[in-house]
Amino acid sequence: MNGEQVRARTLQFVSFSDGRVSEVAFDWFAQADDGSVWYLGEDVFNYEDGVVADTGGTWRAGKSGPAAMIMPAHPKVGDVYRPENSPGVVFEEVTVKAVGQTVAGPYGPVKGAMTTTEIHMDGGRETKIVAPGYGEFIIDEPGGDLEAVELAVPTDATPGPVPAELAALSAAVRAAHTGATEASVAKVRAAWDAYRDADRVPQLLVKQMDRDLDSLTAAVKARDAALVRGAVLRVAQNDTDLHLRYDPVATVEASRMALWARQSALDAAARDAGSVAGDVTGLELTWDRVKHDADPARADRIAASVRALRDAADHKDTAAAQQATARLTSALSG
Repeated sequence: MNGEQVRARTLQFVSFSDGRVSEVAFDWFAQADDGSVWYLGEDVFNYEDGVVADTGGTWRAGKSGPAAMIMPAHPKVGDVYRPENSPGVVFEEVTVKAVGQTVAGPYGPVKGAMTTTEIHMDGGRETKIVAPGYGEFIIDEPGGDLEAVELAVPTDATPGPVPAELAALSAAVRAAHTGATEASVAKVRAAWDAYRDADRVPQLLVKQMDRDLDSLTAAVKARDAALVRGAVLRVAQNDTDLHLRYDPVATVEASRMALWARQSALDAAARDAGSVAGDVTGLELTWDRVKHDADPARADRIAASVRALRDAADHKDTAAAQQATARLTSALSG
């Protein structure tokens, strides 16, 4: 900016719709000497049927607009700031409405939250609650759309081993993911009931798992293979999220790699090239987060398998995707 280099932190944002990647963004943030945090832009990729449809919303400070404050160091009621201000591309103006609030978090009261209203480029408005340890905690948009944080780490992490009931649930979910039958899904439901009764599961995750298990049960009974593949993916994603409270992030990310490999095998066998492409995107994004900590020799095998799977997906070759997925599964378990 203004000819000067700014040391920034890159955050990876991924949005899912029905378990499938719908948006990816790489955001850049930097903190000023006074403690305020500034937004330096984002690369945005919007997906349809597993592939990038457009990059709408992309902007970069110093090229398409100025850097923008996203969080004052000491916000006060009445403060106004613009987290995005790239004319014709993105615009947001925030007004602080309340500070020092206490809000209900997944595991009890969270102090020090603030409420803001936000005006967008199209003139629309939304209310946000930002909370320490969570960031954007609740986003209430007009029309009934509501976004809320289910779980945050390390904020909601708890010491101790993975509960036996959660381990049993995960084993049942893996079995159903590779072969969803009425019997295997019934075992997942029984394991979920046992875990839910034994642990403090965030209510939003309870609602989500209940909904997705109901969808999976109905899809299996209807023998609708496409609906089964979608529902079992969402159940497996929920299970992985539950481990964030207990397992190191690297362990959870390794589970996500295995999850996407299983899903790729299912989608390739169903000749669903679009879903395979989305699965590869999920693998690539996860691998990008964990590859730096992997053993070099094993990392090379995994990276080569992911590249081969990407090539198969780009050519819509589901047979080649099955072969690449088998090699990837071997590399992940090695």
